[in-house]
Amino acid sequence: MPRWFNTAGPCQPDIHYMLSPLARLPELERLIEQRSYFVIHAPRQTGKTTLMLALAQSLTARGHYTAVMLSVEMGAVFSDQPGKAEKAILGAWRSAAQHRLPPELHPPQWPKAEDGQRISAALATWARASSHPLVILIDEIDALQGNALLSLLRQLRDGYPNRPDAFPHALALVGLRDVRDYKVASGGGERLNTASPFNIKVKSLTLRNFSQAEVAELYQQHTDETGQVFTPEAIAHAYCLSQGQPWFSVKLKSQNCINNTPMKPDKCLPQRRSPMPISCLKDNPG
Repeated sequence: MPRWFNTAGPCQPDIHYMLSPLARLPELERLIEQRSYFVIHAPRQTGKTTLMLALAQSLTARGHYTAVMLSVEMGAVFSDQPGKAEKAILGAWRSAAQHRLPPELHPPQWPKAEDGQRISAALATWARASSHPLVILIDEIDALQGNALLSLLRQLRDGYPNRPDAFPHALALVGLRDVRDYKVASGGGERLNTASPFNIKVKSLTLRNFSQAEVAELYQQHTDETGQVFTPEAIAHAYCLSQGQPWFSVKLKSQNCINNTPMKPDKCLPQRRSPMPISCLKDNPG
């Protein structure tokens, strides 16, 4: 079965055309070696989850780390009930870890703990039990708000001095915003406006867009499998419209919004707010 261009959710290399996710943030492995806690933030549909899954798989496969991407999204409906949020999150974490890690690296039974301490207790127990340094990549961090978010951040900060033997060796918070912009109240009116209570972060990183050469490489994968050729003018056209934003770059091709007709120079507006015609985003009829 031929691969296709994915515009919904994380990419999977066996069914989707995709570039190497790790090439977009090559410094991540260095941060992990340094036992860093860091933040990755970028808009939706830019490849954050795809990158985290690939990074965790790569680190674990080499046998040096127990690395896994986990999400806190299941706790989002309990923003003002940290205890319930913790239980929902830990249930989702166990399920994800059992799916993504080999059996010998699965987490142990979560220990009993009081509200506001369950996340730190679980991570400490897992780090002690793991045969390799534990690397946790927490996706959808800003799905949490209110007391549930503050409690999670404070538990991570409290356990941080105990790494790597009794807390994760390295950890990333992944979402739409940097720490200071995390919402602490529903409705979005109130934000942290400070790195505290996660002032242990070493660095905040964001994902760059594709270069024109990378857009060409992505489309070449389609050419190799289908025989459809894109001229240099068509590639330039696609890059002009998308500015290399990953979702737009893929959507253009999946919706057949590009062709081999050169684009007029006055239509190419770098960094414009609307990077492509809205008609190209509509579902094809039928």
